[in-house]
Amino acid sequence: MNSPSPDVAVPPAPSSPTAARALPNGLAAFLVFYSSGAVLVLETAALRLVGPYVGVTLQVTSSVIGIALAAIAYGAWAGGWLSDRRDPRTLLAPALVLAGITTAITLPAVRYAGEVLRGGAVSAVLLLVAVAVFLPAMLLSAVSPMVIKLQLADLRRTGQVVGRLSGIGTLGAVTATLVTGFVLVAALPSTVILFGLAATLGVTGIALGVYLYRQDRADLPGPPRVKAALAVLGLVGVGLITVAPNPCDVETAYHCARVEVDPGRASGRTLLLNSAQHSYVDLSDPTHLEYAYTRWIGVVADVVAPAGQRLDALHLGGGGFTVPRYLSATRPGTDNLVFEIDGGLVELSEQRLGVRQGPDLRAVVGDARLLVAGEAADSRDYVVGDAFGHLVVPWHLATREMAAEIRRVTRPGGVYVQNVIDYPPLRFIRSEVATVAAEFGHVALIAPPEALAGERGANFLIVASDAPLPLAAVRARLDDGDEPASLLSGGDLTDFVGGALVLTDDYAPVDQLLATA
Repeated sequence: MNSPSPDVAVPPAPSSPTAARALPNGLAAFLVFYSSGAVLVLETAALRLVGPYVGVTLQVTSSVIGIALAAIAYGAWAGGWLSDRRDPRTLLAPALVLAGITTAITLPAVRYAGEVLRGGAVSAVLLLVAVAVFLPAMLLSAVSPMVIKLQLADLRRTGQVVGRLSGIGTLGAVTATLVTGFVLVAALPSTVILFGLAATLGVTGIALGVYLYRQDRADLPGPPRVKAALAVLGLVGVGLITVAPNPCDVETAYHCARVEVDPGRASGRTLLLNSAQHSYVDLSDPTHLEYAYTRWIGVVADVVAPAGQRLDALHLGGGGFTVPRYLSATRPGTDNLVFEIDGGLVELSEQRLGVRQGPDLRAVVGDARLLVAGEAADSRDYVVGDAFGHLVVPWHLATREMAAEIRRVTRPGGVYVQNVIDYPPLRFIRSEVATVAAEFGHVALIAPPEALAGERGANFLIVASDAPLPLAAVRARLDDGDEPASLLSGGDLTDFVGGALVLTDDYAPVDQLLATA
């Protein structure tokens, strides 16, 4: 075999994006860290954006995570594909600027689309989440493969470069998740978070473009008209933020909260959390109970304790503080201790719903599961469970272990009432009754007859005690009410529950039991 002649000319390698100069290591690390972190800021903020329209359920959370991961996958693929065909130095700045523009447009787009897509339909949830997160997350996810391509100057160090930058990207995502969840969401409205992110992305992209242009005259791709159009689009997106409909009076750490005046009752106020009615308060008459389930809670309290007799009451969930105000008004001297996880909601209730803390009403901010564990045994006559995440009882408040804690703090002969919302085929309420009955010896259920028949969704009230319940007196009071209400106990309740699952800390599929399909 003849060796090649040294006189044969070897053609030069064609120019390609691989010939582009690498970025300084610090700049490369910053871009990967920042872009990866920005994706997680978007993902966390998306839950707050879509919550007022489709709720905050396990399905919504799963949709946000799934859509964000899809955006990351498509962005990484597109970024790598483009990097093999264009100089990545000309693509980085446009990717950041476009991510800033789409982030600015996200908030008004979600608020306009949300008015059309309200409800919990799967298609509405997926579409609204995609509007909230997909485009900016995809553009940001394209940055890392572009940076990695630029830094791969030496194939002998490929693993080291890819591993280091991938690790830096993960650290950016972790940092952004913690900062957003612990600091930003608690301190700032979604509008400010997204506007700030959009602005920093735009400024970072422009600054990077200027830096690269000065380094090697790698101007941003596209004619001047395209650049001007993008700038105008960004300004329009920022402007739309200021005029987009806002479903919230206040954004707390957990809720989009709004208080509406009842047009039929001047002193009536409705508290909406994520656009769902949660409480009704009459500012001038604390004994007015608008919703049927609150009247049932009042009926049980009136039957259990004679009128005017003080109670030591514990409330799991505050909402608009309707029931604590009722007990204080009908039983002077009652000690109402309210565990409410959302401090912002407590403040809103004090400002807009006439709540006044004092000797008869104390609100403690924190998770009810943890706070109940710290209460003394046999310390409460009446325990009211009325805590919800959107329209769902938080799973850790619906388990047998939680029921055992409530039984521990309830005095002998005391009563526990729990408000539950369910829809046909009524799997969750059956399981929750079975769960409470596993700890309390005497249990009854109050509900609209058509709801028990599986004809519609409704509020259900579980009544439980370690002593026999005054069911005849409760039934008589229900019969005197304006709306029909059924009272199930004994064999009728056993037949209704059937072989329903007892929920435990190890297995409590609350969201799945609530699914109507």
